[in-house]
Order: sequence, then structure tokens, then C-alpha cells
Amino acid sequence: MSKNGGVNRSGSDLLDAFAETVLRWPGRIAIESPEHTLSYQQLALSVRQLAAALGHRPGPVAVPARHRPDTVVALLGILTAGGTYVPIDPDFPVERQRRMAAAAGCRASVGHGARSQAARLGLKNVEFETASAEDATGTAAPGPEDPAYLLFTSGSTGRPKPVLTPHRAVSVSVASLRQLFELAPTDRVLQFASLNWDTCFEEILPALTSGARLVFDPEAHSASFPRLLRMVEDRGITVLDLPTAFWHELVLHLTEDRHPTELPDCVRLVVIGGEAASPARLADWSRLSSSARVRLLNTYGCTETTLITHAVDLLGPNSPAPGEPWDPAARAPIGRALPHVTELLSENGELLIGGPALAAGYPGLPEATAERFVLRDGRRWFRTGDRMARGADGVLDPLGRLDHEVKIRGIRVDPAEVEAGLGTHPAVGATAVTAATLAGRPALVAYVVPRAGAADPALAAELMHYLRGRLPGHLVPSRITVVPDLVRTAGGKVDRAASHRLHGGSTTAPR
Repeated sequence: MSKNGGVNRSGSDLLDAFAETVLRWPGRIAIESPEHTLSYQQLALSVRQLAAALGHRPGPVAVPARHRPDTVVALLGILTAGGTYVPIDPDFPVERQRRMAAAAGCRASVGHGARSQAARLGLKNVEFETASAEDATGTAAPGPEDPAYLLFTSGSTGRPKPVLTPHRAVSVSVASLRQLFELAPTDRVLQFASLNWDTCFEEILPALTSGARLVFDPEAHSASFPRLLRMVEDRGITVLDLPTAFWHELVLHLTEDRHPTELPDCVRLVVIGGEAASPARLADWSRLSSSARVRLLNTYGCTETTLITHAVDLLGPNSPAPGEPWDPAARAPIGRALPHVTELLSENGELLIGGPALAAGYPGLPEATAERFVLRDGRRWFRTGDRMARGADGVLDPLGRLDHEVKIRGIRVDPAEVEAGLGTHPAVGATAVTAATLAGRPALVAYVVPRAGAADPALAAELMHYLRGRLPGHLVPSRITVVPDLVRTAGGKVDRAASHRLHGGSTTAPR
């Protein structure tokens, strides 16, 4: 938005959409939290003041990823200044944070907790106060190919693997999601997802470009479903975007035999994604009376393809058979491609995704970029690694992975990164890491062969402590087992699945 209140049409579509929303509903509440609220006008002023404090094209800027409104101000302020938003979880091990900041090329940090983060990581701390109409200044709008944010995924090298996403990709994806979610100014969207992962953008950006209210509340992370549901009702939440694993547990709570309950009447849409939805939990959900009025939207996407690329209403008023119970033997599809997405199934069934929402690639990793971002018939595609089959109705059904990557807490994990972390311990000779189901949830399990003379009953516990100081929580195995050997293929490579089958019942060190 220009200083005189006009919309800068030369800027990115995302920022234009936000500016137009501010002009249309300046007095509506944009962000609500227990401490305070921000109207759209107040939010826009804070964003502009931060952009001015950062200066033109500040480059990658680190932000402590906390569930706080000022994180959203930091996100929008960095984008407005033409910088690159780089969330870094302050709970990650410090060395991991340093590697992320270095890989991203961050020189500054901003947001709540930025002072201590900047000191930890050797960055400049940028501070700003609430803007006024007089001191807020305009900045030159970024172009569609300018970087918007940089996130990290798991990679085989043992180091954070950066993914760079341009404004073009964010803008087109957010526009599709506003339509998919059928957002209106009357909606109240709960900010639930970690601000360290791209799922949070599904909550933040469509809401704040449609006049809806984004709600922060610590009860969302209280680990108590009764408190969560009470907060949802009290705050009038209409849209919930939940990891599928969390939704599974919510369904079990709602359908508990002793104290069955229902979703609050205010909820109209529940978005799930991150891993396959359990047919048993879908059947349970379909027996709730609220399932007939609440949209249950299953979604699919990759960090490299920017937010959601495929979706389908599994149950609720927009589903193919509203009100019918879910067959517990029926697997959930991932759905159809959104309007901005181009898709292709390769000869072996791998899903390839194209279109304007593709990320720029993995900065500094040309070989990894060339492996996953490929050219076919003159068009650029991302190889997802997921095998799919197309149903008679055109929706895609998942058939599993073509590689060894797994989903833990809805986050894509390359076991090789965990193996690399274990391999840096001097007592470790060989490792195998894979996924297993523990207590009904996907979890990482590790098998370790000690170096000669290093066998020690306490080694597994020592390795668990060692990894906690070096890797984020989702990369720390739930169990580590010290074993005499690992199963290998005919070519001499470690066979993760066979090693797990052989040693799965051995004594372990639990997390």
C-alpha cells in the first residue's frame, strides 16, 4: 500500500490482496490474542513501519517461530520490504539454529525474542515500535520472482536442506486457498500450526487476505482436548487446520464411549493434511452428528510445491455423499489438483507437480535441485516421490513412497539425516533408521552397531541425549536399539526395513 493509501498495483498479488483487504475493512479485527487485538489498519501500519525499519531488500531475515501476533507482523513486514522470511524455532538446538541461519544467509533477526536469537546466532537485531500514519513509509514492492520465504526440509546430508519459495508461488497458492476454504470476513481461523513449517501459511495468509480474523490462543497447545474445544467455542472459531495425526486423536476424544461430545456449533470447516487419514477414524467421525454440517477437507502438498496442491471433501455438506457413513475399509484419497496446479503421473505412478506454485529449488544444492525439479517436454516439474493411482472419479489415491522418506508428526523426514547425526558420535559404527508404529502413531526407530570395543549397556541412552542436543525433536528417534549387526542388501547397502524386522523386539532406550 502506498503512503497515501493507494494500492501499489506493481507489487505482488499477495501484498496487493492484503492491501485491498485493509482498504475494504480497516476497522475489522485482523488478529486476536489473549493480550490484545489488531485491526486491519493497525496491522498494516505495523507492517509498513517494520518494512521501513528493515530497509529496502534486507535479504533473508531470521524470525523466532513463536505462536504470537508479532510473528505475523514480522512475516508481512519482511515480505513488504522485499526480504526473505526465515523462521527459526528457538527451541531447536543452538548449533542447528546457526546452521539454518548460515544456510539461509541471514544477517538480521526480528520479532519477539529476536534480541536473544540475534545474540545467539551473531545477527543484527532489528527493533520497531507501533507505527503511526505520520512515520510509516512506503517501500518498493517485490517482484513475482523475488524470494518470499525460505524453509528447511529433511535431507540425506545431515544438514538442514533449504527450500526457497518466490512471491509468485505464494500468491497463486493463497488465491486458490481462499476459494477452496470459502473464506469470508465472518470467519475466525485458529492459528494452530507450528510457525516453523509452511502449514501455518495456510492459516495466516488466506485469512488476512479475505477480511477474516486470525486467532491466537495458548489453549490450542494445552494438550487438553476439553480446553481446546472450550476455547474454540468461546472464541467462535469457524476454521480449524489440523495435522492428520492430531485430528486422529481429536476424533478418539469426541467419540469416547464414556463421554462422547461434538464439535462446537461455530466450526464449519476442518482441514487435515500431512499424512494419510485413518479409515477407522473417518468412520468414527462420520457417526458424529456434526459431521453432516462440518466440511472435512483432506489436503496434500509439499514444501517444494507451496502449500496445498490437491484436496477433497471427505465428509460434510460438500462431499460426494453428504450424511453417509464412511466405510472403514475405504482408503482416503488425496483429491484433485487445485486450479493453479498441473499434475502428471509418470510411468511408475509417481506424482509430478507443475505450474506457477513451484519453489525455486534448493539454494546451494544444484544436484539435489536437478534431481527433484526436472524438465519434461519443456516444462518444469517437481518429483514428489509419492506413488498415486487415479480413481474412476478422477481423484488421486495414495499408494506409498518410491523412496525411504517418512512422515513424522506430519513432517517429511529423510532417515538418512538422522543416521548422519548418529554417525557423528565416536562410538557408532553403523546405523539404520526407519519408521514404525508405536502406540498407534508413526515414529522413528534407530538401530545402532557400536564400533569395536564400544559396546556399552548405556550407549543407547547416551545416543538419545546426544541427538537431543543436535537435532530438532521430530528428528530424534522414539527408540534407539544397540544391535550386533544390520541386514544388508546384495549390493552391501543397509536394508532399513529388514533390520527393523530382525531387531524390532530387542531391548531399546525409549525417548
